[in-house]
Amino acid sequence: MVMATSGFFIVGTDTDVGKTLLAAALLHAYAGLGYRVVGMKPVAAGADFVDGDWVNQDVALLAAAGNVDAALELRNPYLFRAAIAPHIAAERKGVSIEIPRILAACKDLAAQADLVVVEGVGGFLVPLSARKDAGDLAVALDLPLILVVGMRLGCINHALLTQDAVTARGLKLAGWVANRVVPDMAAYDENLAALKRRLAAPLLAELPYLADVDPRRAAHFLPPRKLMELLRQTP
Repeated sequence: MVMATSGFFIVGTDTDVGKTLLAAALLHAYAGLGYRVVGMKPVAAGADFVDGDWVNQDVALLAAAGNVDAALELRNPYLFRAAIAPHIAAERKGVSIEIPRILAACKDLAAQADLVVVEGVGGFLVPLSARKDAGDLAVALDLPLILVVGMRLGCINHALLTQDAVTARGLKLAGWVANRVVPDMAAYDENLAALKRRLAAPLLAELPYLADVDPRRAAHFLPPRKLMELLRQTP
């Protein structure tokens, strides 16, 4: 089952590279351009008990950045309290992460919004079950992929391996974003230049190091021209 929805799927070179930051920044940016936007995190691992409910901070950030008030079970079909690999969290809870359920939720969101920004979990090949991984979800969603490269030592290798994995699934990157996850990366400019030569997708933006996750500020670094060019790649 493959679906076509207007939106983007945000993938990362690893965990904690800024997928949530970019996804929420895109929501802020497109909302500022007049679009109805909603964020989706199909699988979230790690939650805090806040005011009587279990809350994942990434899901909360995406909700705050969008301007469509969609049901939580659509925006986040699977939530696990433990901050561990999702397939392990699911096994411990006796839950099966089902891609058709995620697709159905995304389709419902698409009926309410102009754009759905879907944030992946971990890296591109993080397992979701014994047989499926996040790459299978990307294929099923059939959304343009945006890669977040966490700019730190090792990022070139991680980015190129992710690109190879994306290509192996018959997909391609619509663009990539360089996110400075450390304030003082050695040889930043040289690493950026190497990535620009080797990644077969346009550099959409460079996000500065932000001590606090601030999607609204990050949105200012997303050029409107490139945002509109991205839209031409959506169904």
